[in-house]
Amino acid sequence: MDGIEQFWMRNDGIGRAVALLLLAMSVASWVLILWKGRLLRRALGDVAKAVPAFWDAGSVDEGRSRLAALDRESVLLPLLDAAAAKPAAGTLETSGALPSQLTRRLRDALHRGLAHLQYGQVLLASIGSTAPFVGLFGTVWAIYHALAGIASAGNISIDKVSGPIGEALIMTAAGIAVAVPAVLAYNVFGKWVAACEAELEGFAHDLLEIFVHDRQPH
Repeated sequence: MDGIEQFWMRNDGIGRAVALLLLAMSVASWVLILWKGRLLRRALGDVAKAVPAFWDAGSVDEGRSRLAALDRESVLLPLLDAAAAKPAAGTLETSGALPSQLTRRLRDALHRGLAHLQYGQVLLASIGSTAPFVGLFGTVWAIYHALAGIASAGNISIDKVSGPIGEALIMTAAGIAVAVPAVLAYNVFGKWVAACEAELEGFAHDLLEIFVHDRQPH
């Protein structure tokens, strides 16, 4: 703690701003990691349970009730509602063929669900890619500030230089420490989102098949 206090006191406004920026990036990253990890685990588990439960139902209404109970992140239920929707006649939405209408509605619902699952990925990627450079800038600035102070004092020695430079390297280490969890989480979450996307696309395709068959004249 003493080293951190000395580093803080020896830095000027820019050095302190960089340190606070790294702290804010770290807090934002960990909050997002914890929240998004919980969300994606729930979504993966719910999809694995809800899709078989829906297809085991005796009717669409019963299947919808099962989805409503199991789909806590609301990524499956909007697909079913989009497929079952009956837009008003005489509008542009109903001007195309039935398969095209259903495809458009399912596509829009799928994109909304994926946007919900992908929320925060850009922030994690940005933190992971920029934090090391922010830390490096803080180190360079702190070294410059320390050397300028030592030179103005007119008392240059190894002892006087090694202390401030060693403390300045804390910024580089902090930048790496902020970046590594963000990069790892981004990669893991990307894999989970891709798994959810595959399941949602398959469910949407199957819904398209059954609703086109049910609504076409026999």
